[in-house]
Amino acid sequence: MRPLLIAHRGASGLRPEHTLAAYRLAAEQGADYLEPDLVLTRDGELVARHENEIGETTDVSSRPAYAARRRTQRIDGHEVTGWFTEDFTLAELRGLRARERLPDLRPGSAGYDGQFQIPTFSEILALASEIDQQRAAAARNAGQPVPAPIGIYPETKHPSHFLALGLDFEPALLEALERAGRTGPDAAIYVQSFEVTNLRRLHARCAGLPLVQLVAAGGGPADQPGVDYAAMLSPSGLAAIAAYADAIGPDKSLVVPRLPDGTTGHPTSLVSDAHAAGLAVHAWTFRAENHFLPLQCRRGGDPAALGDLGCELELFLAAGIDGLFTDHPGVAAAAIEAWSARAGEGQA
Repeated sequence: MRPLLIAHRGASGLRPEHTLAAYRLAAEQGADYLEPDLVLTRDGELVARHENEIGETTDVSSRPAYAARRRTQRIDGHEVTGWFTEDFTLAELRGLRARERLPDLRPGSAGYDGQFQIPTFSEILALASEIDQQRAAAARNAGQPVPAPIGIYPETKHPSHFLALGLDFEPALLEALERAGRTGPDAAIYVQSFEVTNLRRLHARCAGLPLVQLVAAGGGPADQPGVDYAAMLSPSGLAAIAAYADAIGPDKSLVVPRLPDGTTGHPTSLVSDAHAAGLAVHAWTFRAENHFLPLQCRRGGDPAALGDLGCELELFLAAGIDGLFTDHPGVAAAAIEAWSARAGEGQA
């Protein structure tokens, strides 16, 4: 079965992440799912940002009117300094503009700084619906079958932190999905989180909603300080995940490890162990710049230059992953098609 291609924050290698322009480009490049990270505003609106701290991804630091809102707070056990979505209303956030998070590695994307607003989750859902309608009309005009709807793959960011502030993720998320008609068996939706409690609550509130337990490497992300990921990925831990989730989203190094010399090692048993527990495996994150690639897939010495992402993806596709998150959906789509064609030839 062809693995799912999940556009990580849109086509974020080419446009500032979490913008409608990045999501639209990802759909044009062949993504099956669009992935927004979701955070909440002070007035309870869901918006797409990598984190609730927005100093990295917006021009808020250049706005004198908001200088006094820069502060330090504790989020999931970590001290974070900056500007936070929970200190802004949606109307205020809409006045800001997105900027590239990795300008040194992605100067082409940084050229779009200042052009795009922060989108709401509802706007992303509406964009997906618009794309579906355009594709359906084009298919009917050509006498072809209507393609499957483009999927949405939101991540809940820091839901426990927001809940402590009186901002509840679950009803806001479920209401947005209900309004957009994304709750049925053919809704093309996955909801992901690092937080086990958040996923268990969603499982209890909306039976049948496909859920994904994110799993980090090397001690875990700020979202889940102190989580024993090794135990989570044991056969018994995977069985426990399968009681409330449909898939795991592991750091790719948990599937194919990166060795100290920068090359890749042999695949672990994670994919087969997860499949044995009834869980799909959607690995993250695949990026085309040399800086992110294993040594054998780099091309030249410039960290910002594009290497051979297909070279890396081959290793993971052969390992049996069911989906992948990528910042470069066009490159990944071509690699998946080439691999699928070769796999089909091998079975003929």
